[in-house]
Amino acid sequence: MQPVSEPIQVFRSKIEKKLLHCTGKAVADYNLIQAGDRVMVCLSGGKDSFTLLSILKLLRQRSGNKFEIFSFTLDQAQPGWDDNALRDFLKKEGIQHEILTRDTYSIVKEKIPEGQTYCSLCSRLRRGIIYRYAEEHGFNKIALGHHRDDLIRTLLMSIMYNGEIRSMPPKLLSDNKKHILIRPLVL
Repeated sequence: MQPVSEPIQVFRSKIEKKLLHCTGKAVADYNLIQAGDRVMVCLSGGKDSFTLLSILKLLRQRSGNKFEIFSFTLDQAQPGWDDNALRDFLKKEGIQHEILTRDTYSIVKEKIPEGQTYCSLCSRLRRGIIYRYAEEHGFNKIALGHHRDDLIRTLLMSIMYNGEIRSMPPKLLSDNKKHILIRPLVL
């Protein structure tokens, strides 16, 4: 493995500093995480959730480990899914995790006609599994990797398609009042 050049290290350091500042500010401003919280970070494998997990790990260390983080990935049995690199990363970083396989892909393919979008049913099934897992394992917060651009996009879609001024809040109590969803990358 080649050493990283000094300009790249400086760039990484600046980005990390900005992300830590913004995430720490969001955590404080919206009271997202308190001492003793057990935070389940939903890791999809994309850059947003990886960033969230990495930044929360650093914030946890800076807090003196006053809260727990746990990485949860849902393998929905989509063709071509390969989580070997993800498992290696989590093991190397020493992050407690579980990659749970539930075949929601077949259910969605069976229920949704060809040519229609799978998003609505897929997200409902995924959310149900995430909520159930968090409840069964005693996590009081569920952290999602949604960030400022996602919130802005949601706001614009809501205005244009529904005629409503709504977006995703930084902190949300689920409909059944059992789960607190947090979006620490909101800023």
